[in-house]
Amino acid sequence: MKNFFITATDTDAGKTFVACALTQALLSKGKRVAVYKPIAAGCDNINGQLTNEDAQLLTEFSNCEQHISAVNPITFEAAIAPHIAASNENRAISIAEIEKGFAELISLDADINITEGAGGWRLPIHINSTSDQKHVFLSEFVQLTQQDVILVVNMKLGCLNHALLTYQAIISDGLRCVAWIANNASAESMSCLVENIASLEQLLPIPKIAQLNFYQDDSMSVQDKIKAAATEIDLSTLY
Repeated sequence: MKNFFITATDTDAGKTFVACALTQALLSKGKRVAVYKPIAAGCDNINGQLTNEDAQLLTEFSNCEQHISAVNPITFEAAIAPHIAASNENRAISIAEIEKGFAELISLDADINITEGAGGWRLPIHINSTSDQKHVFLSEFVQLTQQDVILVVNMKLGCLNHALLTYQAIISDGLRCVAWIANNASAESMSCLVENIASLEQLLPIPKIAQLNFYQDDSMSVQDKIKAAATEIDLSTLY
């Protein structure tokens, strides 16, 4: 069993798109893949259940017959930082709650488990107002579960700094960052894209397993775009 955690240089970097594409690529190799997106802010109320569009998409690509409530157990209607959304609802997000959902994921006995993070690597899930208690970050869950990390780099101005700082934080947390993906999450391609990717290939001591371009063809569904992106991912170093 392999466990991969998908993180990114910032929010809206395309983590869900990449997680779905990676899942699809693994399915094409005959793998059983279970997915997990523990926290989602920005949900629609559908028949009394808060449903996140990204989590729903991720659920569609799993082949382990997962229900969205198991894939995405912690939901907030407001599209704001999760710890603020929780505070506004007088709730608290705990590592124990996230670990419980992950244990259920492991029990499915899939070949590969893919967990999608929220925001960037150092996402706070609880900020303490008193100095005698430490703040809590989603990255602590990844440390406790010892998942290998795949870094999605949002190819835009500033991504070199963001990618290196994120990689260094992952390593300093005692984890393995096993691969990175260059993702063009916007229709507007960054200036000197080729040169920036070449720089990252030299600066990051891990393999680039894909360069995903923005699909501007409006006739393609999101699912078709994900399936097309899946063919661009090199799985050879992952298992």
